[in-house]
Amino acid sequence: MTTPTLQAAFKHISDEQEGFTKRLLDYLRMPSISAQGIGMVEVAEFLTGFLTDLGLETRAMPTPGWPVIVGKYIKKTDAPTVLLYGHYDVQPPDPLGAWTSPPFEPEIRNGRIYARGAGDNKGQHFAQLLALETLLKTTGELPCNVIVMLEGEEEIGSPHLASFIRENKDDLKADLVITSDGPVHDSGRATLMFGVRGVLSFELKARGANRDLHSGNWGGIAPNPLWTLTHLLATMKNTDGHVTIDGFYDHVLPPTDLERQAIAKLPVDVNKVKRDLELKELDAPLDRGFYERLSLWPTLTINGLHGGYGDAGSKTVLPHEAFAKCDIRLVEAQNADDIFSKLEAHVQKHAPEIELVRQGSMEPSKTPLEHPFTEPLRQAIELAQEEEPLLVPAMGGSLPDYVFTKILSIPAFVVPYANADEANHAPNENLELERFIKGIKTGVAMLSYLAASRS
Repeated sequence: MTTPTLQAAFKHISDEQEGFTKRLLDYLRMPSISAQGIGMVEVAEFLTGFLTDLGLETRAMPTPGWPVIVGKYIKKTDAPTVLLYGHYDVQPPDPLGAWTSPPFEPEIRNGRIYARGAGDNKGQHFAQLLALETLLKTTGELPCNVIVMLEGEEEIGSPHLASFIRENKDDLKADLVITSDGPVHDSGRATLMFGVRGVLSFELKARGANRDLHSGNWGGIAPNPLWTLTHLLATMKNTDGHVTIDGFYDHVLPPTDLERQAIAKLPVDVNKVKRDLELKELDAPLDRGFYERLSLWPTLTINGLHGGYGDAGSKTVLPHEAFAKCDIRLVEAQNADDIFSKLEAHVQKHAPEIELVRQGSMEPSKTPLEHPFTEPLRQAIELAQEEEPLLVPAMGGSLPDYVFTKILSIPAFVVPYANADEANHAPNENLELERFIKGIKTGVAMLSYLAASRS
């Protein structure tokens, strides 16, 4: 569906490529590091002014942390309302010495913009904003009602987002949410994602004597907290890869036929993955498919195990304390509170002397592949990016999509614009210029196709 409206918008984007790129470079020069409080107020003010100048009713809405920028264009009674989510905060740029060019002095090399925030997430949500600007300049209006919501705390775990959504549910009423964040599929193919896994982080603390002891004088007398801890961990997952916490899999849903079909179409060279990582085999269970693992199954991971002596040589010490940091990735229908209560029961049963400390959590989220908005989004992405997108039932990592699907009760879609090797969170973060421009076109096409789906 290449309408005259879309043709005019696409021509405008092509004509303005140089100007759009320059404006993105200017935006990337503005630090906005939420963890350190650097530049956050200035960037919030910039975005508020940008959206206001577009004609959106815009507010910088306070939270206990950094503000959420909300801009609204609600003018059509017969069109869907699309919520566009992004985040204006970025990761700290350390280690600075690993950057080829300074992180907040963007540089274009070999068709890519290198800067902190280029892919995560300034370049991606700026493409969405330029899509709005393009439609307003070429047609005088937006085809849909639009709510833009830009968060300032995503890189520190979105600690206030859920409460913000609950407190402003009436102000954020929409038919769907689109997030442009993260990279496209590893193959480089355009991607439409329908969900994310959740995450639950926790720490286990085991203690023995009140100080480290000589292993010869005290071994076999004083309990060794490292053994206490490893024995407990061994009761939580077996060598077949099965998590053995009672009830852990109770709410894991079987995949739908559409999910199975979509996963089967996702390209992967498992042998290349193993070569790149120097692995002899994937983790157990060995018969589980690559993307089946990432989309459909929960995990239990030991992130770190600490205690006793770890430096060069040997030290015959019996440690007095040991720690394990772990995370559980959750799939749709699992719940962080429920899984943590089962984890508590397991620790109490097997090692009640070990302290279990809950840390952060984020719920999983999933939108059905058969949702009515899937087809217009798929067609729009195919038109703008000139290839059919891969459909991913759920990504392996976590985003705060649950605030939309579980609090606002609306479908959530992720349409990434960044290249697979964007190096987000790392030195030399980058965004391919071609993908940035295609992102603007995709934003235009998605709103146009969604509007047409209601006509």
